[in-house]
Amino acid sequence: MKQIWAPWRLEYIKNKKEAGCVFCACVRKKNKKEALILAQEPLSFVILNKYPYTCGHLMVIPLRHVPTLEDLSSEEGLEIFLVIQQVMKILKKVFKPQGFNVGVNVGRAAGAGIEGHVHFHIVPRWSGDSNFMPVIGKTRVLPASLQKIYDQLFPHFQK
Repeated sequence: MKQIWAPWRLEYIKNKKEAGCVFCACVRKKNKKEALILAQEPLSFVILNKYPYTCGHLMVIPLRHVPTLEDLSSEEGLEIFLVIQQVMKILKKVFKPQGFNVGVNVGRAAGAGIEGHVHFHIVPRWSGDSNFMPVIGKTRVLPASLQKIYDQLFPHFQK
């Protein structure tokens, strides 16, 4: 039997899917907490991944809607890299991970779930965080809600 309680999933299933880019839509929202945006820089923003691999799985996304790395300007690339460094420092302080996966999937063949707007994943990792649930049950278990994680991280992103 493969069951897990995930009450927030029903909202995703029932909601009408937005046309256009989900990342651009998030930036346009007035309520940044509802959009899960932790910080916005001049050329990029930091957001909690709505479907995370682990607690604290964040993304850094350029504000400008571009599909690939080579479409980023030098200024955007530099800012994103510096923001990723800052995100890692904050995650180390708050969650004390033992490592990170940092990466970008460009194109559907590479695993990009959202192809049209390039984005960078920062996934905190701990020894033994891959237990039987994802391996056998093909299910990830997160010990806290996205809103709880957001509330833990948000103060650290305020300058």
